[in-house]
Amino acid sequence: MRDEITVTTASDLKVEVINLPHDMARFDLVASFLRLRKQIFVDRMAWPLHHAEGIEFEQYDTFDTAYVIAHQDGRAVGGARLKRTDCSFGGGKVVYSYMIRDAHLGLLPGMPTNLCHEEPPVDAQAWELTRFAALPIPGLAERILDVSNDYLHRVGATDCLFLGPPAFLRMATRLGWTPRPMGDLVSNDDGKFLAFACAVREPVPGTVSH
Repeated sequence: MRDEITVTTASDLKVEVINLPHDMARFDLVASFLRLRKQIFVDRMAWPLHHAEGIEFEQYDTFDTAYVIAHQDGRAVGGARLKRTDCSFGGGKVVYSYMIRDAHLGLLPGMPTNLCHEEPPVDAQAWELTRFAALPIPGLAERILDVSNDYLHRVGATDCLFLGPPAFLRMATRLGWTPRPMGDLVSNDDGKFLAFACAVREPVPGTVSH
């Protein structure tokens, strides 16, 4: 039986950053976010992603990752994954870095290799945001992206890279980001995707970032 996804209001939600491995004591929230990803991406959207025991996870869910997680009473209702672009992991013939770059290099079967016109960056000041997921709660997506931006600003990041459908770029523009397409619109069996970069914004005074 699938877990039911319920819609709540944004007023009693918390959005916080779980920075692994420092925040391992809060891994319960990460596990809840992985369950939410399975419900949204696998159960609802029918993406052929790896999942087991009710959670969706992949090679980029490593213990050097920051997760921005919106939750209510300990249950994730939205979130995103942040990874620095100069980190790598894996051994042997394949060494992974981050999703956009690895797709560009042909390391991810089923992912388009023509996402970017130029080789994606390897830069401590550039981070990638992926696995963005949110229940249809008014204002929730905006809060997740605002907290993501504030966190990236605190750690000295200058750019955030995104991979998502065209609607994601339009949402980023509406929220005050300045998207710069990294390549053309491409597609695979899961839909249409666009890689784009945004400059990290100065946090807006008075916004809640936790």
